[in-house]
Amino acid sequence: MREHPAAASAPPPARCPFGGDGERDGAAPYVSYARMDELHELARPRTDSPRELTFILISHVKEILFRAIHVELDQARTAIRQDRISVACGHLERATRSQQALLASWEVLSAMAPDEFLEFREILGEASGTQSFMYRVLEFAMGNKDPDTVRAWKADMERYPMLRAELAAPSIYDEAIRYLARQGAKLPTDLLERDVTRRHEPHPLVEQAWLEVYRDPAGRPLDHRLAEALSDVSFRFSVWRSTHLLVVERMLGSKSGTGGTTGLAWLRTINEHRFFPELWSTRTLL
Repeated sequence: MREHPAAASAPPPARCPFGGDGERDGAAPYVSYARMDELHELARPRTDSPRELTFILISHVKEILFRAIHVELDQARTAIRQDRISVACGHLERATRSQQALLASWEVLSAMAPDEFLEFREILGEASGTQSFMYRVLEFAMGNKDPDTVRAWKADMERYPMLRAELAAPSIYDEAIRYLARQGAKLPTDLLERDVTRRHEPHPLVEQAWLEVYRDPAGRPLDHRLAEALSDVSFRFSVWRSTHLLVVERMLGSKSGTGGTTGLAWLRTINEHRFFPELWSTRTLL
């Protein structure tokens, strides 16, 4: 086979500073299997600040954990659809473990003094964590499909098939509501067959269905476990958001956020949102 001219003139691949050679020849099995040399090579700070490297590494950790949580939520959703509630709850409980690790990532960033962050903040430009498509996939899977948000992500729907698929799929909460209907809850057809590309809006009959579960935990142990497992996921997501708000305030004060966001004002707004809203409002009725 003749070599392409461009390939002949291309420089040899740079060696990974962590000991890999790009093809992982001779690497330890652990490094080779998980491509650890390539993983470390991804962190490429643009300044000399060691805090920038930390910022990039923790950003990578958060992205990976978003995916780990989505894996569990997706499997839980499938299990709920199949009425395998014990299996679903196992996946949800594993998701909360990853959420705890995700929450701990803020501890690393909160140790960064504001002057240290300002050493490299300017080079972020328009970059913002709100642009993470994996974070948006996770929100879609949990049912937060706000039309304004979807419009803002329209250009990315073709780029990220997973994002497009999640927009079109019922959320895990949609599947939980349908499960309640299969268990005898009196829920209207238009709710069960609603447009799943839009955010679920609180409904009094869904609230009533969960209330009946909570009033009979001994008689409906699996349904009660599902309600609490979903509540745990929602609770930890809210803690994540509130911690995000506090860390940003500690590092930036009232400055505008990156990527054109309004910083604290925007974070305070999203802090008011709750996933699976009837599971929260039912507490008032007990």
